Amino acid sequence: MIKLPALTRAQVRSIDQTAIREYGIPGVVLMENAGSRAAEIIHQLVPEGPIAVLCGGGNNGGDGYVIARHLQLMDRKVRIICAIDVNKLSGDAHINAMIAVRSDIPMQIVDPKASPANLPSLDHCVAVVDALLGTGARGPLRGCYRDLVKMANIHSGERIAIDIPTGLDCDTGEASEPTFIADHTITFVAEKSGFKKNSADDYVGAVHVVGIGVPEKLLNAIKSGDAL
Repeated sequence: MIKLPALTRAQVRSIDQTAIREYGIPGVVLMENAGSRAAEIIHQLVPEGPIAVLCGGGNNGGDGYVIARHLQLMDRKVRIICAIDVNKLSGDAHINAMIAVRSDIPMQIVDPKASPANLPSLDHCVAVVDALLGTGARGPLRGCYRDLVKMANIHSGERIAIDIPTGLDCDTGEASEPTFIADHTITFVAEKSGFKKNSADDYVGAVHVVGIGVPEKLLNAIKSGDAL
C-alpha cells in the first residue's frame, strides 16, 4: 500500500468524494472494504472471545456494522450496541445496518433517555470496538455518545477505535472530555493529522493503516500533491 502523509478532515472528505464521483466507486463499496479489512485486523489482535461493536449514526457507524458482519463470518461472537435507532439511519450506513439486522447479529439500541447505569453491559466482552464518530466530528460529546465512551473507557478488555477515537479532533488532535482511549486505532488510507499531536498520544494507541480500495492513480496523485 502506498504510504501517504497524514490527512486532514477536509482531505479525507475529498478522497472519498473523488473516489465516488470521478472513479465511480460506490460509497457502499468503500465502506465494505474498510469494514472487512478492519475486521481482519481485529480478529488478529483479539483472536478469541466475544466482541462488542459500538455504532454511531454516520458512516463510521456504517463501518461498524460491516465489521460486526465480517466478525460473525469468522465465527466470532459479536454484538452491536447502537447509539441511534437503525431505522433513523440513511445512506450506506442504513444499508449495512439492515444487512446486520437480517443477518441476526445481536443488536441493542440505546434509549436516548437512559441513564448511564442502564446502558447495555460490556461484561464478558474481551474487546470493545469504537465505531461511534469519525473524522468529521468535532466538539464535545453529548448524550449517549458521551456515556458509551465513558463506559468503554473503564472496560478491562482491548479497546479498538475505527478510523479515529471518538472525541479526538482529526485536525488538531485535541481530546474532548471524554475521548475514547484506544489500545489500537485502525485508520483508513493514511494516518490523520491529529495523530501527530502530543495531545493525541494517550488516545490513539498503536495505529494500523489499512486501504479501502482507493485506486492507485488517486493515491499517487495525493502523494505527489497533484490532488486535494
